[in-house]
Amino acid sequence: MSMLRFKVVKEAFDRKAIPVEIPKERPEAYYGKYVFNRQKMFEYLPKDTYDALVHAIDHKESISREVADSVAAGMMRWALDNGVRHYTHWFHPLTDGTAEKHDAFIEHDGKGGVIEKFNGKLLVQQEPDASSFPNGGIRNTFEARGYSAWDISSPAFILDKTLCIPTIFISYTGESLDYKTPLLRALNAVDKAATDVARYFDPKVEHVNSYLGWEQEYFLVDEALYNARPDLVLTGRTLMGHESAKNQQLEDHYFGAIPSRVEAFMLDLEIECHKLGIPAKTRHNEVAPNQFELAPVFEETNLANDHNLLLMSLISEVARRHNFRVLLHEKPFAGVNGSGKHNNWSLGTDRGVLLFAPGKTPLQNLQFITFVANAMAAVHRHNALLKASIASATNAHRLGANEAPPAIISIFTGSQLAEIFSQLEKSTAAELLNIAGKSGISLGVAQIPEIMLDNTDRNRTSPFAFTGNRFEFRAVGSSANCASAMIALNAAVAEQLVEFKTKVDARVAKGEDLNHAILEEVRALIIESKAIHFDGNGYSDEWKAEAARRGLDCETCPPKIFDAYLKPSSVKMFTETGVFSEVELEARNEVKWEVYTKKIQIEARVLGDLAINHVIPVATRYQSILIDNLVKLKSLLPEGRCAEVLEQDLTTIEKISRHMTIIKEEVDKMVKARKEANRIENEREKAIAYHDNVLPCMETIRYHIDKLELMVDNEMWPLPKYRELLFAR
Repeated sequence: MSMLRFKVVKEAFDRKAIPVEIPKERPEAYYGKYVFNRQKMFEYLPKDTYDALVHAIDHKESISREVADSVAAGMMRWALDNGVRHYTHWFHPLTDGTAEKHDAFIEHDGKGGVIEKFNGKLLVQQEPDASSFPNGGIRNTFEARGYSAWDISSPAFILDKTLCIPTIFISYTGESLDYKTPLLRALNAVDKAATDVARYFDPKVEHVNSYLGWEQEYFLVDEALYNARPDLVLTGRTLMGHESAKNQQLEDHYFGAIPSRVEAFMLDLEIECHKLGIPAKTRHNEVAPNQFELAPVFEETNLANDHNLLLMSLISEVARRHNFRVLLHEKPFAGVNGSGKHNNWSLGTDRGVLLFAPGKTPLQNLQFITFVANAMAAVHRHNALLKASIASATNAHRLGANEAPPAIISIFTGSQLAEIFSQLEKSTAAELLNIAGKSGISLGVAQIPEIMLDNTDRNRTSPFAFTGNRFEFRAVGSSANCASAMIALNAAVAEQLVEFKTKVDARVAKGEDLNHAILEEVRALIIESKAIHFDGNGYSDEWKAEAARRGLDCETCPPKIFDAYLKPSSVKMFTETGVFSEVELEARNEVKWEVYTKKIQIEARVLGDLAINHVIPVATRYQSILIDNLVKLKSLLPEGRCAEVLEQDLTTIEKISRHMTIIKEEVDKMVKARKEANRIENEREKAIAYHDNVLPCMETIRYHIDKLELMVDNEMWPLPKYRELLFAR
């Protein structure tokens, strides 16, 4: 083992758990300590300001400048009481991360000194540079101005002695340059559309909220081992590495005892999460070695998304305190499971009713069936778009790898719901209403049986599964911004619900009974969206063929998958719901293609460097040792014995030579393909060229490097191996 590798491996395996300072209070005492929540608002704001702000948040209204000034004064007092010296507008640019620019609470006092000051203008708006973030051509380099604006629905928080104010981010000309702006638009659209339909069943409903419960999977790698792997440092994944003899095949890591060093990290992380109001609840070992999961309690979607992005930043910081590095890449290690971010999504009224939860009365179940059928219809209509919302260069390594959902969107319902849909499909609304009447149901609606929560199996191969009172969008990648999937999903469902209500109202206007009209339209949706329903094995080749026959989108090339955003049906849906303008859609696709290209480009450069400057020199030295040994053996061994030994050693030498030759040839081919792709001006065509011509070279190079890893002397191999990366705890 090389001296560097020996040193870092020993350091990693010798590490002990770092003690965590556990608060003496129970979690409820320090939960939200660094969040300007309603408790802090009530304490630091005047009563009329508090009432005005809470009313605006609850009723999704704006606030006056006077209220903003008062909120800013109270927020600054709270921040200063907690040792804060700076504030920042915290927003979500199109990078899957967050951004912030810090300003101190100081202004000139007119006497040569400064005073601490923070007013409504500073709270409500800032001007980040809009040309330096991904913008898809909306802003030129010389056109720098953009605006961030306060999102009152997501509370401010303190992170590292800085007051963070969640905001949207838009260009000088008004187009969104972030994820939060379209997410809020989509949530408003589904609120209005779902409220209109929910009032069929409860006229007192004022709002429908979208809820999200994300599950964050991640890997932990010892910091010393991480730093010794340039590919991990620069790309987040291992671009080479032969699988360990033991990995996840014994299934002994999943839900197993959490290693003490990891448990100390998890405890530290949970305490920090709770102080920031992130309701972290569940933690456990995942399937692959050194893979883990954290999941919170469900929250309103906008807040939940903010909390997930905050966690992604927080988890890296806490990990470094414990000499770990967190890997959020969807596939950091070949041969073992990758990481996802399952998005559990539901809708609920302001009267406490979950719309995807079965009820105890026929009317409640009619509402349940109505919303489930509309959700299925929306997913069916926009299955290509929903796949595009979770597609990326990194997630492409995970989807369809017999560990995660395939790159085909389908819906799993379970046997009981499937049977109900079958009954509704086969019977007309009149027949169902007649059956209901004969059964003595006074409400006069279909005889839908009582449905038990979770009275169905789960299907991990399904990308979009009904799980009792919600849908689980399992295909989202672990490094992604949840908003991408939530924007597409909520907007699609909003469009579908608007269309559904229009058709039901038209029937009622002609004199048709409301329940009859609802049932007829639900029945039509079930029939129309039948192709999206699949409860079988999504990993099978048979399903891929069947999905194509059903007309579902089966494209696997991410740059081409992104085309779904610009399909006429997608443009119509986004523009009519007010979520995106056509200009914003075109710009975002430019960003998606550009990011895809750059990620593959970086990986190709790193792999080429490692292959030529790390692997080839070591393999050459080892080959020279074998040749030198062969010459010495030839001079020592008798003639008969010599031929046998020479043949074995020559075979090994020739194999090493062949692998090195192919690696050099493929690196040259990869560099040429990259240069040719870089000359393409069209971002879509460039991304496709990287996918079609650069990626295959990378796969070939990796194959031959991994073969060399098994042949070259272990003491000479320069990089930490999988057995070290995955089992140092």
